[in-house]
Amino acid sequence: METVTLYRPTGPSGFRRWPARFSWQPIFFPVTNEQYAIEIARDWNVRDSGKGFVTKFQVAKSFMEQYEIHQVGTIHHTEWWIPAEDLAQLNDHIVVTIDVIHELSA
Repeated sequence: METVTLYRPTGPSGFRRWPARFSWQPIFFPVTNEQYAIEIARDWNVRDSGKGFVTKFQVAKSFMEQYEIHQVGTIHHTEWWIPAEDLAQLNDHIVVTIDVIHELSA
């Protein structure tokens, strides 16, 4: 099975699935590269909570093909925009566990 690698900056994890979004969060936006995920974790998560993590996970390519990548800043600031109502389906297409690959702190 072909997969797509996604990255997500976050607080503490250990999840096998991503939790539901809050009502004020209409999209789930994993990012396409490790560098951007590190920047978000460092600049937002560490600032807000003193710790930040970067996660990496694999999703079936056949599922991800229905979504577009959006550039939201410089050339490497690229994200998948997945509607919040599709998050359960995304979780069902995660191929392996969600791994923490970086831990950052203040």
